[in-house]
This record gives sequence, C-alpha cells and structure tokens, in this order.
Amino acid sequence: MKFAPAHIAIVAALALSGAAMAQTAAPAAPAAAASPFTYNLTLASNYKFRGQDQNQTKTTAFKPALQGGVDWAHESGFYLGNWNSTIDWTKYLPSKNDSSVEVDVYGGYKFKAGAFDMDVGALAYVYPGASDANTTEVYVGATYGIVTAKYSSTVSKGYFGFGATPNSGKGRGTGYLNISLAQEIMPKVTFKAALGSTMMTAETRKLGAESFMDFNIGAAYDLGDGLSATAALVGATKKKPFYTFPAAVDPSGTKSVNQNMVVVMLTKTL
Repeated sequence: MKFAPAHIAIVAALALSGAAMAQTAAPAAPAAAASPFTYNLTLASNYKFRGQDQNQTKTTAFKPALQGGVDWAHESGFYLGNWNSTIDWTKYLPSKNDSSVEVDVYGGYKFKAGAFDMDVGALAYVYPGASDANTTEVYVGATYGIVTAKYSSTVSKGYFGFGATPNSGKGRGTGYLNISLAQEIMPKVTFKAALGSTMMTAETRKLGAESFMDFNIGAAYDLGDGLSATAALVGATKKKPFYTFPAAVDPSGTKSVNQNMVVVMLTKTL
C-alpha cells in the first residue's frame, strides 16, 4: 500500500509524539547512590605489626595470614570499622592465654583544617581468649599532599600484654609515631614508604621493654576490579619479642622472629 505525503506526515508526527510521551513517562533511572560500606579481604605472606611478626611460632619468612574487614563512612566525616587477622603469639605471654585472632574495632572523624586532612579517633585491639593482650589507643593524624603523620597513644592499662598484669597500668602512655607517604609513580603503580617509632613509657622500660623503630617500603599494583597486589620490605630495629622466646622454636637462642623481610599481600576491596 502506498501512502500519500499527507499520510506520511501524520504518521511521522504521531510516532514522534509517542516517542516523546514515552520519554516523559519513563525517564532514565538515576544512578544508584554509593554505598557507605566497603569490604576488604587480604591474603598476606606474613602479618607484621609495627615491624613485629604476629605469628611468633616459627622463624621462617612465610607465615601466611588471612585478614579482612568492613568500613562505614558517612559524608559528614564520621566513620566506623572492623578489621581482623589470624595471629599466633599470645600464648607466650605470662598468662599463657591463647588467641588465634586479632579483632580491631575503631571509629573516628575526618575533617579539613586548611590544607590538611585531619583524622582523630580511637582503636581497640581485642584478642578473644587472651584479654590481657587487649590494647586501646587514641590517635590523631594529618595528611598534606602525599605525606601523612599519625600519633597514637595507649589509654589501656597494658600495651599488648606488656605492663597489663601483674604490673597493671604500666603500659598506659606508650606512644607510636608513624610518618608515611604514597605516590603513584606510573599508571596503576603506587610507591609507599613509612617510618615508625614506638616510645615505651619509663615504667615499661624498667620492665625490659625498650623503644624501637620500624620501617616499611614497597609498592602496590592495581589489578583492576578492586584487586591489588602489594610487596614491601618490612622490618624494625627490635629483633626480639617483648616476652621470652620459646626454646622449642629457637633452641640455639640466636634466631629472631622479627627479621626484616619482604611481605606480599593480595587484597580484594568491594
């Protein structure tokens, strides 16, 4: 069937009118708001905290740890989070209480102060089954460009089991200063470095816990889809643990669980 020009004009007008009505009646769905929650899961070749191995049962470099957590961040600047890791060291404390996991719970507030990005908060390190190792710190951090400085002060009676019992309260006041930087040096590759100083109180030093420095230098590679790989040389000036190192692990008494070593991590963030 052939259409006259007038018919074609009418049909075209109706079609355009229908399309316009359809667009008005069914607008494109707005982009979903970003979730305030983020999740992370990590497999690490070794878990070092301030240069100290958190698996003290052997002196080998490969002591894998499974880690993961969740963070909540509000647009106002307030945040809460939880992070967890497998460990094996609390059984060597005087109490011999054993915990196989570290549970961190933290919260704080981030805000701008001129050219600085500020961060203040508190963090509790909890060791189920070994409460004498529990430690709570308050902290303040400031970031300027690629550099971040953060100071933490212990407010709990003990510092990771030291000065908790029987010398209750002597761990309080232990300080930790960390200065770090992160800079992308090529697409998907970020250079990272940090230097830390653990400052024991005079009371804890009398108990045999010396102050020490730790360092971390390496790089992270973005593999895409929230997956990243990190390799870093991690170590400290302190080579022996605060407590008696078991002879069953090191019969010669010459090895250290806190050797400087390369730590490799694979992290997935959602």
